[in-house]
Amino acid sequence: MLSAQGLLDKAKNALKGGGGKGLSTEDIVAGLKDALDHGTQKSTDKLSAVDGFFRDAAVKILLPPEAARVEKTLRGAGFGKQVDEAILSINRAAEDAAKSAAPIFLSAIKKMTVSDGVGILRGPDTAATGYLRKTTSVQLTAAFRPVIDSSLQKTGATKYWKQLFDLYNKMPLVQKVNSDLPSYATAKALDGVFYYVAVEEKNIRTNPAAQVDDLLKKVFGK
Repeated sequence: MLSAQGLLDKAKNALKGGGGKGLSTEDIVAGLKDALDHGTQKSTDKLSAVDGFFRDAAVKILLPPEAARVEKTLRGAGFGKQVDEAILSINRAAEDAAKSAAPIFLSAIKKMTVSDGVGILRGPDTAATGYLRKTTSVQLTAAFRPVIDSSLQKTGATKYWKQLFDLYNKMPLVQKVNSDLPSYATAKALDGVFYYVAVEEKNIRTNPAAQVDDLLKKVFGK
């Protein structure tokens, strides 16, 4: 299996007329775009399914760290069911929002230049994921936030969240807590999406079985 640097060397040879099995810089960029297209689509399909976040320990969204004391106190006071409902609703909102990621990724992938592709090949196994994070985070946040807001309302998360903190804040001798649930859920949803984009990128780079078409085999294969 060729390393990223090996692919870059073959591209340089091709540009010099060395052939390199016909692999040109344009082939590499096309392959990277193809890989990212496959990887991002697979990732967003996975996460936007029911339980895509909730049943996956790697990306499941739990209550924020500053709410840990709230969760412990409420569970100890017999309100575990309400805590569980709040956590489920947050993850349902993230699953709903993940559906909007694919077209934003595709737009960024189409704009990738030859220079971007060479830079990605020189980088680590998640360099392409880093490129997407850099070029799409602002747009993804703008797209995710209203979906998260709507989903939190639809799935009851806002209600459960308010119930949790109302219960907690009414308890004696506790420091009142007021967290921004939509911002937190949006950030964690994006983290989950990029986590799996990175997983898919590594897989396509190194696993022949993941190279599902001729172009991917040509660029990333032996």
